Amino acid sequence: MQRHDNRSVDQLRPISFVTDIAPNASASVLVSFGNTKVICAVTIEEDVPRWMKMQKVEGGWLTAEYSMLPYSTLDRKRRDISSGKLDGRSSEIQRLIGRALRAAVDLSKIGQRTIWIDCDVLQADGGTRTASITGASVALAIALNKLVAAGKLSASPMKKLVSAISVGILEGTALLDLCYVEDKDAEVDMNLVMTDAGEFVEVQGSGEEAVFTEDQMSQLLALGKKGIAEITQLQREVIAAADQPKDADLQSLTEMFGSR
Repeated sequence: MQRHDNRSVDQLRPISFVTDIAPNASASVLVSFGNTKVICAVTIEEDVPRWMKMQKVEGGWLTAEYSMLPYSTLDRKRRDISSGKLDGRSSEIQRLIGRALRAAVDLSKIGQRTIWIDCDVLQADGGTRTASITGASVALAIALNKLVAAGKLSASPMKKLVSAISVGILEGTALLDLCYVEDKDAEVDMNLVMTDAGEFVEVQGSGEEAVFTEDQMSQLLALGKKGIAEITQLQREVIAAADQPKDADLQSLTEMFGSR
């Protein structure tokens, strides 16, 4: 079939990471999956939630928040504060991000600290949750490496990288990394969260007023695993380069927001 953006069925959208986009965060990444763009920022506090103190739980905690900025969609999205509560979709996605990243970190080894992960969608064109998890994993790895470099941790407690990708069936064809126009009409929609070792963290899938076969599910899983392997390689390259000199584009962003 002819895809909306002329990609092959097993082709990812162009993926990029720009680090240090938010200078006041412990680490931050602007991740782009095609036209979907999300700022993922990590802030580390030298304290733990009260419930951990009350229950005398060892180690630290990691939690996530997710939001779509009003101008991230074609029609302005009202801020959650306007209605006085977090909408159900945002709540579900931020819980997913938190679960995914907690699977990647040994919380008993981060000390009495709370890791906050904030994912803010600048532009939405499908796959905002998968982009958020993927970008947050990179930002988290960089933030923990900084703690090690500062002598606050002896080794990084990050056990593995995690990333996520969407797959689906449109007009009977299994596709990798759906953009919005594909996602809204897909007969089957699935999100895969996996580690860099090929382990599953979470699988979310459903037929949209349709059903799917075991064979189709196998096709979707194979596409997703291929995509995850490609994303993992990109993540590793960005993390490895995080301490290298910034390129001209990143330097201009730093100047725009100011330096630490």
